[in-house]
Amino acid sequence: MAHFSDRISALGLDVGRKRIGVAGCDGTGLIATGLTTIERRSFLEDVAQLRALVEQRQVQVLVVGLPYNLDGSIGFQAKQVQKFANRLKEALQLPVEYTDERLTSVQAEQFLNAERIPLSQNKGLIDRKAAAIILQQWLDERRIQKNRVSRQF
Repeated sequence: MAHFSDRISALGLDVGRKRIGVAGCDGTGLIATGLTTIERRSFLEDVAQLRALVEQRQVQVLVVGLPYNLDGSIGFQAKQVQKFANRLKEALQLPVEYTDERLTSVQAEQFLNAERIPLSQNKGLIDRKAAAIILQQWLDERRIQKNRVSRQF
């Protein structure tokens, strides 16, 4: 029997070559919000910044957006993200889960456009928003799965 605790602390990560958008969720696991954007320097510096967030928020799981190709296959960029996520998993001793992030940057840009925020000066904001969408997707899927499991018993 699958067991889900009601409290969850997860970090959503939108991993790019230059930046990592980071999102977190409230303890109930209902709402994801953008937290920060890490400018990538070196793996050790990236990990140090993420470790501080993990400790501060008592994070239990990392949710990483995986940029699948449109046909659902895993391309070069997704493999780079997986490689980074695996190193992160080892360094932070946390489980990593993936979610499809194909359209999250587009969605993030649409949200910001709707709020009249100029995108050219707000690349970091797009990354944070994309990370929040990644985490929200995962939280929603988790909740649906949890409801399915509880209805079986």
